Amino acid sequence: MRNRCLGVLAAAWIALAPAMMVAALPGPATAQPPETAAPPASGVEAVTSKEVVENPYGPEAMWKGGDFVTHGVLIILGIMSFGSWYIMVTKLFEQFRLNAQARDAKKSFWSAKSVKDGVSGLKDRSAFRYIAESGINATEHHEGALLEQIDLNTWVTMSVQRSMENIQNRLQDGLAFLATVGSTAPFVGLFGTVWGIYHALTAIGIAGQASIDKVAGPVGEALIMTALGLAVAVPAVLGYNWLVRRNKVAMENVRTFGADVHMVLLGGSGKAMAESGKR
Repeated sequence: MRNRCLGVLAAAWIALAPAMMVAALPGPATAQPPETAAPPASGVEAVTSKEVVENPYGPEAMWKGGDFVTHGVLIILGIMSFGSWYIMVTKLFEQFRLNAQARDAKKSFWSAKSVKDGVSGLKDRSAFRYIAESGINATEHHEGALLEQIDLNTWVTMSVQRSMENIQNRLQDGLAFLATVGSTAPFVGLFGTVWGIYHALTAIGIAGQASIDKVAGPVGEALIMTALGLAVAVPAVLGYNWLVRRNKVAMENVRTFGADVHMVLLGGSGKAMAESGKR
């Protein structure tokens, strides 16, 4: 009986052993579903924001960290630059106006019947009207013990010449300032450069080492001062030379008109004196 039971158990084990071995083996890996990709970020989010860093060595930092010498040099250069541009613009406007007055005088003055009629046809503030009126006044007012010692020709010539010189002096107003700025602005900037280098040497002496972070600010200040001095001087020199050349062209029209008026006035006064002598 016992042997029969052992035989049955052995047969059952033999029958179940293959199935148990198959179950113990790892089965084939099941395919995992692919992970869904994250949606792309929007254009605003994709662009990385850049941090704006102020320049610690720029003109603004130089003004905030500078002493009274630095501020004084900057203010002087600013005044020079503003004055130069103001003079250049105003002088250019005066030259345009004088050229326009010359064209009007050629059209209206010489087509008039008399000098007085021609003067009335010119504008009140016209330089050419000023010349003609000076000549007329010299012709009509040649009396007095002292003036009678001067002949009429010389008196009228002097009056017309003085009026033309006044116009020339008016055109040259401000040009001396441009010449001064053009010659002194680089040296003002150079003074600021020397002061910036002095600050750099002082920073090196205090720190005990010539590191770039100690001398970058003062050296940058020195270079900015040099650039500002040149930026102020170069336009002043160019504007001075240009305005002087244009003044010469404008004064040629003035001198031509003055000489013609002088001849007309002397011719008219000579005829009047001849007619009065005949009477």
